[in-house]
Amino acid sequence: MNVLMLSPGYPTDMPEFTRGLAEVGATVIGVGDQPASALTERTRHALAAYVQVGSLWNEARTLEELRAALAGRRIDRVESLWEPLMLLAARLREAFGAPGLSVADTVPYRDKEVMKQKLDAAGIRTPRHVAAHSVAECWEAAERIGFPVIVKPIAGAGSADTYRCDTPDELRDVLPRVAHVPIVSVEEFIDGEEYTFDTVTIDGQIAYYNVAWYRPRPLIARSNEWISPQVIALRDTDDAALAAGVRMGFEVIRALGFERGFTHMEWYRKADGEVVFGEVAARPPGAHQVDQMNYACDFDVFREWARAVTHGAFEARIERKYNVAMVFKRAEGQGRIHAIEGLEAINRRHGATIVWNNLSPVGARRRNWRQTLVSDGFLMLRHPDLATTLAIADEVGDQLRLLAR
Repeated sequence: MNVLMLSPGYPTDMPEFTRGLAEVGATVIGVGDQPASALTERTRHALAAYVQVGSLWNEARTLEELRAALAGRRIDRVESLWEPLMLLAARLREAFGAPGLSVADTVPYRDKEVMKQKLDAAGIRTPRHVAAHSVAECWEAAERIGFPVIVKPIAGAGSADTYRCDTPDELRDVLPRVAHVPIVSVEEFIDGEEYTFDTVTIDGQIAYYNVAWYRPRPLIARSNEWISPQVIALRDTDDAALAAGVRMGFEVIRALGFERGFTHMEWYRKADGEVVFGEVAARPPGAHQVDQMNYACDFDVFREWARAVTHGAFEARIERKYNVAMVFKRAEGQGRIHAIEGLEAINRRHGATIVWNNLSPVGARRRNWRQTLVSDGFLMLRHPDLATTLAIADEVGDQLRLLAR
């Protein structure tokens, strides 16, 4: 099977998906706008060929360059797991006659308003929402929905350019910050815990799913620099408190007619138990959450995704053994990291639970915490008991410090 893999070297987990494809026997043809020499040796080893195009953001030119480079070669699948390239992948599928999401199929995953309209029609509870093209329309939407509201891009990813507005004064302050966004969604604010529902799907049937819990919800974490955000992959996905959210996840897959590949969904559970859909993307979650799934079940999710999309099979035995926590750290101060405090004590007490130290080393420049959830790295830990997992994660958040100057 000949598989076009868009951007096999970036973001950071794309090389793992590329490896997975090669390991299940696919002939992987990488497509990117960086030279092959910029790819890691492991990525180059997984590729049967690599086509460097002028710019992945010029869709028409990319299609012309690929037609020339692949003349006479059959393309069986086109895969993209990076949000900005979803529509390019869809156009390439249509051009090469490959199965998968078409342009029309892809639009609901890129346009939050269209997405919610389709789910509204299917009877799935979504926040009240209005697409706004201007400042005046934002004000009209907020008055119709009622404060508090969330303002966010209809084609965004994660919680970038996303704001909660509790009052008209706060909306007035936020509107200039989203002036660069062509269309925003003004939505009802849902007060509740936020979770993911991540799936690998084969011919419309969910072969594997993961539920993760954001502590605290991303909107709060992105608004407070001092917070060490946590993502907890939950072992007990049969917990009664999650049942309605899991059921809704299955309903969303059916409503959108998703066939093969990864999806990443976010949903809310309110204090009264009501569950509300957040959004869904036709890609995996970022920030190393697929690695987190690997540690939760002790199998290779990258390879099983590849097997699912190329062979329509999922062979791993699904046994959720651990709760897995990622605790992301933000250095204090500016400049370069000069000290890491508390790590030795945490290792002494909990070293057996820590499976990955991804912290930026001393000497590394501090990253902009507003632009990346990973920030200055993370500790990943796992334990079969949820209460123990949360206690250790909170200890890491409270006692581990990265200092910059």
